[in-house]
Amino acid sequence: MDKLQHTDPLDVARRTIALEAGAIEGLSSQLTDDFSKICQTILDAKGRLIVSGIGKSAVIAQKIVATFNSTGTPAVYLHAAEAIHGDLGMILSHDVVMIISKSGESPEIKVLAQLVKNFGNPVIGMVGNLDSYLAKQSDLLLDTTVSQEACPNNLAPTSSTTAQMVMGDALAVALMELRGFKSEDFAKFHPGGALGKKLYLRVADLYIHNEQPKVSADAMLKEVIVEISKKRLGATAVVNAADELLGVITDGDLRRMLEKNNRLDEVSAVQIMTANPKSIEAEALAIDAMELMRKNNISQLLVVNNKQYLGIIHLHDLIKEGLI
Repeated sequence: MDKLQHTDPLDVARRTIALEAGAIEGLSSQLTDDFSKICQTILDAKGRLIVSGIGKSAVIAQKIVATFNSTGTPAVYLHAAEAIHGDLGMILSHDVVMIISKSGESPEIKVLAQLVKNFGNPVIGMVGNLDSYLAKQSDLLLDTTVSQEACPNNLAPTSSTTAQMVMGDALAVALMELRGFKSEDFAKFHPGGALGKKLYLRVADLYIHNEQPKVSADAMLKEVIVEISKKRLGATAVVNAADELLGVITDGDLRRMLEKNNRLDEVSAVQIMTANPKSIEAEALAIDAMELMRKNNISQLLVVNNKQYLGIIHLHDLIKEGLI
């Protein structure tokens, strides 16, 4: 108990972060030509990338598989213990198999590596012991050796699993760039949630659900007020006879005008509108509309197609979709 009472959690946290950061930094010097060969092997494969491990490495394998699948590299997770108890049928003839292990000597890993070799599939070993059985059975190697775990007893996988995850990320990102994987491709695999919406949701998907407030340039003040109140978007567009956008009048414009003008019956839309208002094309991404609103500290944008007025997208539309 005395030891616990005199432990400073902040010191422990900083030491842990420093140890793991050092382990990651060391990975760069451990990279060899095998990394490039692994990328090419996966790119050339007609099948999938099977990623396997056991214990904590199995958890890392699942995360790596998720990253690969979301970035254009078809991957499947295979638990090493389940593999040797029936799940080996998951591995097809054109698949590439990557086995992750710190020691490279776990009984299940040793059996799996030999069986995959017998099948004739390429074996990639991500291993923290280059003298291990897994390292010697692998066709290509990713060296994730760490000098010390962050665990005070140098036992619990900490630095080693961080190194595995970072190496997996490095491989996924390298494959993304080699494939020319773009944000549009990413959106195909992330259609749900705020992340997906940022990548595919367009202004045209949102403004069409709103009213289309508009008045002519010669509309009088009463008509402007009625239009803004009726359409409930806090603004109205000012357009010409061809529905081309001339300006915008907001609630704020009305308040400022009322403070300055005593002859309200003589005020027309063109006198109080803001000319050349901030606008956005209908096919623009909704996230771009959000950035434009944020940059200009406004809550709505006029939607146009070239100069043709189409409607208004409001900050509330973006909030409703979870983009903010």
